[in-house]
Amino acid sequence: MNWKSIWAVVAGVLFIIVVTTLVDIVLHIARVFPPMNQPINDGLAALATAYRIVISVAGAWLTARLAPSRPMRHAMILGVVGLLLGLVGVVTTWNLGLGPRWYPVALAVLAIPQCWAGGKLFEMQSTKR
Repeated sequence: MNWKSIWAVVAGVLFIIVVTTLVDIVLHIARVFPPMNQPINDGLAALATAYRIVISVAGAWLTARLAPSRPMRHAMILGVVGLLLGLVGVVTTWNLGLGPRWYPVALAVLAIPQCWAGGKLFEMQSTKR
C-alpha cells in the first residue's frame, strides 16, 4: 500500500470522526441530546445511528474517490478500520451506562456494510463519466 492509499483511508476516518463529532456537539448545544455526562435513550441512539450511517457512507465515498486505484478495496479497508474502532468502543463503553448497549454494537456491525455502500456509490457515479 502506498502513501496515496494510506491517505485515502486516513482521510475517510478523519472525515467521519470530525463530522460526527461536530453533529454530536450541535445536538448537545441544541439540547436535542442531554448534557455530555448524561446517558442517551433508545430514540436518541437511533438518531445518532442514522446520521452516523449517512456520514460513514460519505466518508467511504471520499476514501474511494481519493484512492489511487481499486476504490472499493480502499472503502472496505475503511470498513475494517471502522469495525475495529467500533469493537474498541463496545469494549470500553459496555459498563459505563452511557446509553443502550445495542448502540455501540450497531456501530461496529454497520461499519463494513456502510463502507461498502459508499464505495459502491462512488463506483456507480464513476462509471457514468
